[in-house]
Amino acid sequence: MKLPAALMLSFALAATAACGTSNDRGRTIELPGGVTPEEQEVREPSWLDRMVGNDDRPNAGPCPLMGVLYDNARLVDFAAPDQVRYANIEFTGEMQGVRGLCRYVGTDPIVMNLEIDMAFGRGPAATSDRQTYRYWVAVTRRGRAPIEKAYFDVDVRWDRGEAVTTRREQIERIVIPRANEEISGENFEILVGFELTPEQLQFNRDGRRFRIDAGDNVAPGQ
Repeated sequence: MKLPAALMLSFALAATAACGTSNDRGRTIELPGGVTPEEQEVREPSWLDRMVGNDDRPNAGPCPLMGVLYDNARLVDFAAPDQVRYANIEFTGEMQGVRGLCRYVGTDPIVMNLEIDMAFGRGPAATSDRQTYRYWVAVTRRGRAPIEKAYFDVDVRWDRGEAVTTRREQIERIVIPRANEEISGENFEILVGFELTPEQLQFNRDGRRFRIDAGDNVAPGQ
């Protein structure tokens, strides 16, 4: 499901970091006629060039690190919270991966998009073929608390007799301002995870896990 949402961050990080290139358009190429790079006329793209995407300058640095927060990567919903057993499972969810692309040149902000792969299970105690899950996308400064966090809902429906279904969620635009051109994407992390109750979070931290199996729907995961 496409989510036409934008995660707009209103901060400016004042740290410094080494910059590099993150795509192969920064490679040296030979120009026809023997023109050397010093002899080229360098023109910075105008605002119109940027608006229509006519800007082939390489990124000012790498993209932010992207990942799933381990404690929030899974969700198990029990019909009776005090009965932690497979037969009592209503629904499960699992974050299977996150990836994305970024773009930033000069002093422009970092603009990103994300794709998040998820799997959802309907357990033996489920009484409905539909469930709404809530997940979040957070931008953090590397190794620190989140700077900004946005929440999204994904509505899941299982076909008759289906126990497991998968989805790919798309976040079309994340904008991270930079204080200056020395700030690169490696200063930031993009983390995703399910919104959990305290009990669900403790279940994950205890290392406990159940997974709905698409084949026979009877054996708990390891």
